[in-house]
Amino acid sequence: MMNQTFKSGFVAIIGRPNVGKSTFLNHLIQEKVSIASPKPQTTRNQIRGIYTTDAMQIVFIDTPGIHKAQHELGAFMNQTALEPLKEVDLVLWMADATLDFKEGERQVASLLSKIKVPIFLIMNKIDLVKDKNRLMENVAKFHEALHFEETYYISSATGEYIPLLMEAITHFMPNGPHYYPKEQITDQPESFMVAELIREKVLYLTQEEIPHSVAVIIESMKEDEEGLMHIEALIYVESDSQKKIIIGKNGAMMKEIGTQARKEINAILGVKTFLNIWVKVEKDWRNKKGQLKRMGYEPER
Repeated sequence: MMNQTFKSGFVAIIGRPNVGKSTFLNHLIQEKVSIASPKPQTTRNQIRGIYTTDAMQIVFIDTPGIHKAQHELGAFMNQTALEPLKEVDLVLWMADATLDFKEGERQVASLLSKIKVPIFLIMNKIDLVKDKNRLMENVAKFHEALHFEETYYISSATGEYIPLLMEAITHFMPNGPHYYPKEQITDQPESFMVAELIREKVLYLTQEEIPHSVAVIIESMKEDEEGLMHIEALIYVESDSQKKIIIGKNGAMMKEIGTQARKEINAILGVKTFLNIWVKVEKDWRNKKGQLKRMGYEPER
């Protein structure tokens, strides 16, 4: 018989690129379920992080940052960001507390004004704010643009005030069942998580040299009789110069990407892995719908 006091529900995290949505989710789950990067528009798909206690289960959906689309991939990312808003119990609009309210925020407010779900304003990176008066002026602009049920000031990096936010989120969750087993922290398949970890290392290690024209596909994952997981991964880029950067001098960059990725892959899979990575040039892949579909970037119908 279901415990009638048990609460469960779905919460979408939305906002402009690079405001800390993935860092917030990873802090909550205490595991890496969504990759983070200093570069904007790192998240491309909906990532579900499952937060479970004895009293509740909340499924958080980390969405791509809403931005002005420059290509088919960008259009897919915007559609992906808005899709879950139709079905969730609560929306968290996360903003960078160190940045001013601009036209991009006004566009997000316009999109959110069309939904009927309660919305919290979450001012993230509060630990970096130096001018509190400027912060309050920006918050006032957010409230002029959209109605919010509540406003919270947090730091995803330090965890500051997140328990207070979680307490408020719980009040907006209905009574419900366990949607997932207690120990499950994401609904993404292992191959997706592995591909995302490799992509994260590419973004970190190449810094500004490689734009977001990189994608990773796992060609195969097979465990041998001795328990070693053999992984074949393919990194797509859009030009020969990008391929050269990822491989590096005498293969040094490729080796470092593999070493760092393998360490985290071992941790999430719980087994030792043999990781073989290849790089392939696919010119203008972000504008090719067939290629996007193969890479898993297929819009909902």
